[in-house]
Amino acid sequence: MRFALFSALILSGASLVWSQEQIPLGSSKMPETYTPQTNEEPTLADLLTIEASASIFYTYAREVELSQSFADQAARLTLLVPTNKAVMALARKPHQGAAPPVDTGVVITEEELDARSRENVVRWVSAHIIPAHPLALSSGSHPTLLHGKNVTFKAPAGQPEQPEWAHVIVDDGAHIVAARQAVNGVVYMIDDTVKLD
Repeated sequence: MRFALFSALILSGASLVWSQEQIPLGSSKMPETYTPQTNEEPTLADLLTIEASASIFYTYAREVELSQSFADQAARLTLLVPTNKAVMALARKPHQGAAPPVDTGVVITEEELDARSRENVVRWVSAHIIPAHPLALSSGSHPTLLHGKNVTFKAPAGQPEQPEWAHVIVDDGAHIVAARQAVNGVVYMIDDTVKLD
């Protein structure tokens, strides 16, 4: 009984405080009409948000500033997005980077380890972004955002009924398995990752 009475007093006091801080609807700071921002096509960020098989890549990408351009409608990007299965199959995950050299006995601090992990993620995500759209997917080499890293495309000839991206091989190993068009670029889902060498 005491708990019920105490709860009622607290709730009524909270509602009094809340009701006193409300902004009146007729305030001059409020716009006359509300018009939501809409797009005919989704952005790259929208596509990656709803694409369940790209969730691991997008989780890594959101850790770096580069991902802000995914929502920029003026950006023109081609994203090579490894499927979750491709990322999970990696022996070393993107934040781990290349295999470390033989143990030298040097101990690094937690801050140094975090900095290395961030740098590894930036490099990995950058290698999957081509700062151009549209691209010819026939044969050719295109620079990624990772300095010095180019990605090659090889397309077999004679596939008239197939979309342009079908059967395209990326860097002699990954295959494009799906494509999603956005207002600011395209997402090509690949069944492997871009190798950093």
